[in-house]
Amino acid sequence: MDIKEIQNLIKFVAKSGASEVKLEMDDIKITIRTGSENETTIVQQVPMQAPGMVQQAAPAQAVVPAAEAAPAAAAPKAEDSKYITIKSPIIGTFYRKPSPDKPVFVEVGSDIKEGDVLCVIEAMKLFNEIESEISGKIVKVLVDDASPVEFDQPLFLVDPS
Repeated sequence: MDIKEIQNLIKFVAKSGASEVKLEMDDIKITIRTGSENETTIVQQVPMQAPGMVQQAAPAQAVVPAAEAAPAAAAPKAEDSKYITIKSPIIGTFYRKPSPDKPVFVEVGSDIKEGDVLCVIEAMKLFNEIESEISGKIVKVLVDDASPVEFDQPLFLVDPS
């Protein structure tokens, strides 16, 4: 399990509202506890060969995602307060097309209505169509095609008027 996966797991647990999640794999044991909505703690244990290295890395992983996530989420809201942000309902890989040889679902300037498919997010080899819950016009696509997205990450800005 790499650092990116651990960071995504921390963010997912923090957003889910769970108070504790334990994950055990071959040589890694991870426990994530959330004491309050802003506090997340990680405890990692590996075999006795390298406990010092993992213990030093754990606090940085708990602090860095929270610091990076706050400015990224606040910036679009401050700049574009008249627009509605469509956010990712799941963690996965964002695709603008149903397949590589097909056209994109929506472009900037596309008129959308409730129920229109906006994109696909692949999660664990399943392709989930993300449908619009509002009507309006696409003002901005906030994520590049084939990029990883996190839960509640802004995907599109929509002008509802």
